[in-house]
Amino acid sequence: MEQYEIEHNRVLREFGAECTVLLKSDGAFPLEKPCELALYGSGARRTVKGGTGSGEVNSRTFVTAEAGLEAAGFTVTTKPWLEHYGALWQAEKKRFLRRLKRDALKRGTLAVLSDMGAVMPEPEYQLPLEGSGEAAIYVLARISGEGSDRKPVPGDILLTKTEIRDILTLNRKYKRFLLVLNVGGVVDLSPVTEVRNILLLSQLGVETGSILADILLGKANPSGKLSTTWDSWDAASKLGSFGDRDDTRYREGIYVGYRRFGSTGQKPLFPFGFGLSYTAFTLRPGRLRREGEQILAEVRVKNTGRYPGKETVQLYVSQPWGRLDKPFQVLAAFGKTESLQPGEETTLCLSFSLRELASYDEARACWILEPGDYLLRLGNSSAARPAAVLRLDGEAIVKQVKNCLGKPDFRDWKPEAPQAQPVDGLPVLHFRAADLETETVDYELPQEIDPLVAGLDEETLCLLNIGAFKQKGAQGVVGNAANAVAGAAGETASCLRDQGVPALVMADGPAGLRLSRRYTKDETGVHPLDGSMPETVMELMPAPAALAMRLLEKRQKAEAPIYEQNCTAIPIGTALAQSWNLELARRCGDIVGDEMERFGVQLWLAPALNLHRDVRCGRNFEYFSEDPLLSGSFAAAITRGVQAHPGCGVTVKHFAANNQETNRYSSNSQVSERALRELYLRGFEIAVREGRPHALMSSYNLINGVHSSERWDLIQDVLRAEFGFAGIVMTDWILSSMYYGKHKYPAPNAARIAAAGNDLVMPGGKGDLKAMLKGLETGLVTREQLEINATRVVKMARTLATPDGEQEAGRG
Repeated sequence: MEQYEIEHNRVLREFGAECTVLLKSDGAFPLEKPCELALYGSGARRTVKGGTGSGEVNSRTFVTAEAGLEAAGFTVTTKPWLEHYGALWQAEKKRFLRRLKRDALKRGTLAVLSDMGAVMPEPEYQLPLEGSGEAAIYVLARISGEGSDRKPVPGDILLTKTEIRDILTLNRKYKRFLLVLNVGGVVDLSPVTEVRNILLLSQLGVETGSILADILLGKANPSGKLSTTWDSWDAASKLGSFGDRDDTRYREGIYVGYRRFGSTGQKPLFPFGFGLSYTAFTLRPGRLRREGEQILAEVRVKNTGRYPGKETVQLYVSQPWGRLDKPFQVLAAFGKTESLQPGEETTLCLSFSLRELASYDEARACWILEPGDYLLRLGNSSAARPAAVLRLDGEAIVKQVKNCLGKPDFRDWKPEAPQAQPVDGLPVLHFRAADLETETVDYELPQEIDPLVAGLDEETLCLLNIGAFKQKGAQGVVGNAANAVAGAAGETASCLRDQGVPALVMADGPAGLRLSRRYTKDETGVHPLDGSMPETVMELMPAPAALAMRLLEKRQKAEAPIYEQNCTAIPIGTALAQSWNLELARRCGDIVGDEMERFGVQLWLAPALNLHRDVRCGRNFEYFSEDPLLSGSFAAAITRGVQAHPGCGVTVKHFAANNQETNRYSSNSQVSERALRELYLRGFEIAVREGRPHALMSSYNLINGVHSSERWDLIQDVLRAEFGFAGIVMTDWILSSMYYGKHKYPAPNAARIAAAGNDLVMPGGKGDLKAMLKGLETGLVTREQLEINATRVVKMARTLATPDGEQEAGRG
């Protein structure tokens, strides 16, 4: 292992416990020392470090729960159980894959196309609990991923009968029993709520098992808080639809997650922002003041327990109802302490702008603050208590924009108006509406055309609007289409390399760089030897194709020197957000940026920050939270970490309303303008304004009948004019094979994409070039727009290029 890998792993292990959430505790943990341990569960040996698809990172090492515990000195007494469960699981997986392939052939397609991301539910089993020890642990694992949504069935969102049986049996048998959740999303824990100790370990990348061992021994204190609400499946929102092939209706409007729970009075199993610790804290409101439009609230935090630990303070605001309905409360600010020793006290200062509390008024196309009392709530979860009042004397229009995102075929649901809340005895800050100026947006942005671009012929100009592809011969594999870096996802065109404009290499994410660990190279480029495609994709390929790929790799191994590029799997997005620690997110971005420099990657296709609208979304593990402030703040922090490295940039994705994987290429998200702006776009605005990302990726789905990649109003009016984005926009990876069969809505078209100001059609292909040339001929896209798009690509290539214009690959 090289020194950079050692250092990156050390950082993740040092801070990993901050991403874990202690959901229940009776004081039985931590343990005083390593001991004999009865270890059970699907995740004990088959520990999950992250999800499938774009998030699969080919790291040199990965520490499972079993390996981490044994390395820490524990003696695992349940080896026979783990062996038998592993054999049972493997047999069930083979049956599952055979069934997928057989059913796909009956439908006239291939499983590798139609069932990408399909996850086998954990199987039922009959194995005796014959282990012994001073403590017992059951590691419950779930995996999900790109291309397939989760299901409310046993072994996925629900627990299996045998999981419930064994968890409850162990809880009753052992005085010290811990249920460990090695999951990327919500699991219905309602059948096992009597369990006394529950740790949401999550999926923490390469050091997952080591971090678990550190927590068990008290070397690290779990200090995470939930970034999404956990409840039973029966309590899940039925207000909107989910998973419909053609039209998914977001009827719940702005009432997602804790916004709905608070507004309906429903009490979840574990609320948003909740998390325990080995120690205890008290919070005491301090000084409240204003500086212009900025509100600053001081909070005294004291460690009153027996262990060192960190605490997260959260500030929510309940807004007054007026012409517009409002959620019971919204997160306005948060902060996390440094580690406090027992008895130690510190002061946090939380701040936010009054403007950030504005609601969107569709009738007048503006952001408004309505008059009345804005009640500040302070706590260490969304179960926060009233602490102060902001009193506004009249209506203030803080920003005038325009409605531009279309309309759904329904009206948003809204709750009944709440009763007035008493504010007697609370400190009050007064604001005058007249002091809040109205911001206006200039939608006529100046457009730059580079002289080099202006002189290009039509075909070269179109090529700059498309990702690099081979104009002769077979194309690269989707997700592995780069020529300069083995296993990278794609590149921009290299047709201007001789004029000093290098290609930009893009690598997938978001749990670290997804590259091939080993490769060969010759005069034609680099050739992956393993990890060229995610294992979850390879196992769905027809046997002859998979065999041919492996034989080719074997021949390449024998014919040329082998090079390595080992990347670090960082915690999944949800786990990072559970830390509520923006500095930790920045340091993870720093890890990624360092490895981008080493391996010659200019753009990382991450972070991903779509909201946790529904627990069934298969890619929720990649995303941060159900809250846009938390999501946008973490995306910005990771961006700052990556882009601190010269020549490295992020690609924030998926813009926007990409909240399901079912029919993800052709699904139409029907969403009101208000819900889009207050929830699904706000996180992107925060990421853009605070992080200044170099690139952004549009989503596959349609929004109110138009593909997001083809929406000028979304890309130019909202993203560029309103948010101030100055980088390049690219599509998600589009292939014609993705649109097989009949669909209600047409596939995206390269010319329409370019006409919308979307700079790059990725990964690029012959069909895209043909469609763009035809669109130029018919007027579907103008030459001027192609020149504007190409100028942005050229400018970014020069910004991120090394001085000599060559890729600086192979430092690892």
